[in-house]
Amino acid sequence: MSSEPVRPRRRPELLAPAGDRECLLAAVENGADAVYFGLNSGWNARARAANFDPGELPAIVAELHRRGVRAHVALNTLVFSDELDGIEPLVREIAAAGTDALLVQDLGLARLVRAICPDLPLHASTQMTLTSAECIEAARDLGIERVVLPRELSVAEIAAIARGTDVPLEAFVHGALCVAYSGQCLTSESLGGRSANRGQCAQACRLPYEVVCDGADVDLGAVRYLLSPQDLAAYALAGDLIDAGVVSFKIEGRLKTPEYVANITRHYRRAIDAAVSGRAAEFSPDDVRDMELSFSRGFSPGWLEGNDHKRLVPGLSSSKRGVLLGTVVRALRDSVEVRLCGRVAAGDGIVFDGDRAAGDEQGGRVFAVRRHGRPAPGPVSDGVWDLSFARGSIDVDRLVPGQRIWTTDDPRLTARLRATFSGPDPQRRLPVDLTVTAAVGQPLRVAATTETGVQAAAATAAPLEAARRHPLTETLLREQLSRLGGTGYELRELVCEIVGEPMAPLSVLGRLRHELVAALDAAGSAAPSRRLADGSALPDLRAGIPSKSQGRADGPSSEPGLELRVLCRTRPQLEAALELGERRLTVDFQDPRDHSEAIRLGRERGAEVWPATPRIQKPGEMGLFRRMAKDEPAGVLVRNLAALAFFVERNIPCVADYSLNSANELTADWLMRRGAQRVAASYDMNRDQLLRLAGCVPTGWLEVVVHQHMPMFHMEHCVFCAVLSPGTNKTNCGRPCDVHEVRLRDRVGVEHPLKADIGCRNTLFNSQAQSGAEAIPELLERGVRHFRIELLDDAPDDVRTIVPLYRGLLEGRLPARRVWTELNALNRVGVTRGTLETRRDPLAIL
Repeated sequence: MSSEPVRPRRRPELLAPAGDRECLLAAVENGADAVYFGLNSGWNARARAANFDPGELPAIVAELHRRGVRAHVALNTLVFSDELDGIEPLVREIAAAGTDALLVQDLGLARLVRAICPDLPLHASTQMTLTSAECIEAARDLGIERVVLPRELSVAEIAAIARGTDVPLEAFVHGALCVAYSGQCLTSESLGGRSANRGQCAQACRLPYEVVCDGADVDLGAVRYLLSPQDLAAYALAGDLIDAGVVSFKIEGRLKTPEYVANITRHYRRAIDAAVSGRAAEFSPDDVRDMELSFSRGFSPGWLEGNDHKRLVPGLSSSKRGVLLGTVVRALRDSVEVRLCGRVAAGDGIVFDGDRAAGDEQGGRVFAVRRHGRPAPGPVSDGVWDLSFARGSIDVDRLVPGQRIWTTDDPRLTARLRATFSGPDPQRRLPVDLTVTAAVGQPLRVAATTETGVQAAAATAAPLEAARRHPLTETLLREQLSRLGGTGYELRELVCEIVGEPMAPLSVLGRLRHELVAALDAAGSAAPSRRLADGSALPDLRAGIPSKSQGRADGPSSEPGLELRVLCRTRPQLEAALELGERRLTVDFQDPRDHSEAIRLGRERGAEVWPATPRIQKPGEMGLFRRMAKDEPAGVLVRNLAALAFFVERNIPCVADYSLNSANELTADWLMRRGAQRVAASYDMNRDQLLRLAGCVPTGWLEVVVHQHMPMFHMEHCVFCAVLSPGTNKTNCGRPCDVHEVRLRDRVGVEHPLKADIGCRNTLFNSQAQSGAEAIPELLERGVRHFRIELLDDAPDDVRTIVPLYRGLLEGRLPARRVWTELNALNRVGVTRGTLETRRDPLAIL
């Protein structure tokens, strides 16, 4: 019985990272279809990378295009109001350079880019947190041409999104995993004034934490790195991802070495090529070892196979580990006897298991490998061998039998990888098809088309003469025109049309070949013609924003009165607020099904009780919004674009919350145009930036949260399941979050509250409340009329103190300093001004 022919798959783009020029070259030579990178002028999410000067951009893009590779530039951070004028010229430079795509996070920046250059392809960064087809469709009118999906999606969820939108989808396939949703992590900002949404992540997720459950420490043994996921490695899922609708495979790593870029790019080139041809990518143990040695915290499929919280975060380490080499048998005076399970040779870098955070980790380079005093003949991979190190580099007295050893560096592998991009001639060659026309009395003409569609032609200056002895043949033309040497091209197809018996000297053919290559280079590197706005695009965009006193005709009143809204997270908090006479309330209970009773209770007391949506909406979760709408609430606090579109369509008033990252007037205006009645200011702004935004928008547009515990990590990963349950995900965990109060203690002893929402997503809150009491007078001067208090674990008695203090301040009965002082005395850990400090210096929290 004959088997069905293999059905070829559509070929996705392979998108590689580049933090510097060597990484660019490594990506190109090892098979990347496109490269993404940031600029050293700011606004890119890898501020610590070397990055590139904007002045280099035309040359970089031209060189990439000459090699058949696309250039994607990242401006994927938030942009503050006072930066819009400065970023516009940069966008113009990026567009004029011929950049193939611009990657953005900021909704307002997306609007500005589209107004400046409608022809510049715009990609939504994963920082935009577009987690569903509904979110993507809500952002469609920004002109987004591709969406980089959040890493937290499974293959099945990606397929569901692809069925719900025709916007092309890009997905990460390899590299470091953030434990928090990108664009939603406020940890670095909260603890040290270093915003991850500004490219300054301090990687607090890689630090050790301890679990405090119901007031008691939980003994987790060696498990300490509770928020540090293993690295993503999806090479085995290449075919599944293509079938799910992914058009671009993205490798993480703009802070990694060029050897890493070379290594991972070449392996995913193989994986994609195999998947497209209908085969599985067959990687040997040596292949996987090579990838792990470039960088690895341990490989996993991340979330692509669904949630397995224990597999995702084993919690034993947070640093690069490489490959398991073996275990200590015994420590000798000048060496260590090791039982091997991996390959080792002199010169390899190794590390012994230990706690890096406690300074207990040892490592170094292997000086020699011996057995019974005789050196190993080369790399060895099994048996018991003695490893010696440079004198004084290893304290053998601290080693114990059974301690694990890891290979972190193989200099032979590094040399092989470096050779792929450091030689004089290109390793990667762009296939080119030639059509040759040769006839006596006519010039010899050659037309070329590369695999990427670039076309060029060349012809001899003089007509061809009739041959006396050696006429042109297809064999001769192929031999001469295929001599493309160090050009970066290779001949694929040759079509010849030879009329009569013309002849051409070899020198003429050589000159024609050189002219053709030069024409191909020029055509390939030419920047595309693009429309650019005459003059600044900002005045027109700003002109569409109503004046300070106007408001919007279809929006709220142009002269709103002062409003203080209290967000409650428990029923006792709600009842205490109602007893105080508060009539503008929001509820954010762990189970949104309890919102119905809260809304009913509010109506009985003559109060508006608005429910809050979860921050994340994934495929299959629209039912929660429909359930909320059945309660016919007076309004909803929406935390994602899908929720905004859903409730606006049903004429239910909405406030767009901080999670939509409104950091400038263009973003605020776009959200208001989408139907929001107010916009909560982004938590990434300091006091000066917040005041500038308030001065740029109409009175009544902004809602400012002036009291809260900063939501630091917002995670798909569930710590409750990972450490308090035998299960692996919400289908079998038993929901310990419903019965236990959990805090995570950081390395300085501070205990941060951990909460789970209806989708089992966890939020780690800062233990210390942040108060903007001292900023309120200035905010009032700038026209802010809507303020919010967010409660967390506050007892009813605390509510009875906190709310009247802010009420008194807003009504002019209490001075800001007194409010601050009393709040500071209320809690044993006090309160912080946090992001609203008058002058805040970023702290290095690592």
